[in-house]
Amino acid sequence: MDLDLVDVEWVDGERNGFRRGGLASVSEVAFEAARPVRRFSSYRGQRHFTGWYWAATTESLVGFESWLERDRAMLLDADRRVVGLSSQPFRLTWPDGRRDVSHTPDYFARLEGGSGLVVDVRPADRMEPRDAEKFSATEAMCQAVGWSYQLAHEPDPVLLSNVRWLAGYRHPRYRVTEVSRRLLDAFAEPAGLAATAELVGDLVAVLPVLYHLVWCGDLRIEWSTPLGDGSLVSAAVVGHG
Repeated sequence: MDLDLVDVEWVDGERNGFRRGGLASVSEVAFEAARPVRRFSSYRGQRHFTGWYWAATTESLVGFESWLERDRAMLLDADRRVVGLSSQPFRLTWPDGRRDVSHTPDYFARLEGGSGLVVDVRPADRMEPRDAEKFSATEAMCQAVGWSYQLAHEPDPVLLSNVRWLAGYRHPRYRVTEVSRRLLDAFAEPAGLAATAELVGDLVAVLPVLYHLVWCGDLRIEWSTPLGDGSLVSAAVVGHG
C-alpha cells in the first residue's frame, strides 16, 4: 500500500484543533494523547450505550460507543504493557480505486518501549464483508508504519469477570503503603487469597488494597480461573514479565 495516499486526520490534544497528514509522516505522533475525532452521541432509541471510562493508566477519561468497547478499554487499562490510551484517535482515508474509503479505529494504545497498538472492536457475529475489508486495510497500514493491530471480538468471560471486579479497585487511593508492604511480604510465596489476607489484618481494610495490587501487577493471580477466596496469589517477580 502506498502510504502517501493514506490521509490521517486527528485532534491535537494540546491545541484542541484538527490536524492532517500522510500516514508515512505521522508514525511518531503521540496519538495516545489525541482527542476523539468524533463525538460520542446519545439519542433516544439508540442501540448501543455510549459513555466514558476512567482509565487508571492515564488517569483520564476514555470514550466508548458500546459495552463491548467499554470492556475492551478496561482490558487495555489492565494490560501492564499499555502506558497510554485514547479512543477514536484518528480517521484514516484512502482510495480503493473507485472512491475514498474512511475508517476510524476504536483505540490507540502506546506500549512500553514506544510502539503503538491500534484496536478495532466488533462483535464476531456482526462482521460484514465491507467491515472486514476496512479492518484488513487498517491492519496493513499499521504494519507499514511499525504499529501492531488487533481486531477484538468478545473477550473470554472469565478473564472479563476478573478484570471487571478488579477495575473497581484501580484508583490509586487504594494503595495504602503499609498494608501494601505487608501483603507483598505475605504473598512472597503463592498462598490462598482470603486466608492469607486475614493474617495481614481486617479484611475490610486489607482486601481493597490486595485487589488494587493485583490490578497493578504487584500481586499475581491465575487470570483464566474465577477470582475467589481460594485463589492462589503471589508477589510479582521483579524483572520478569
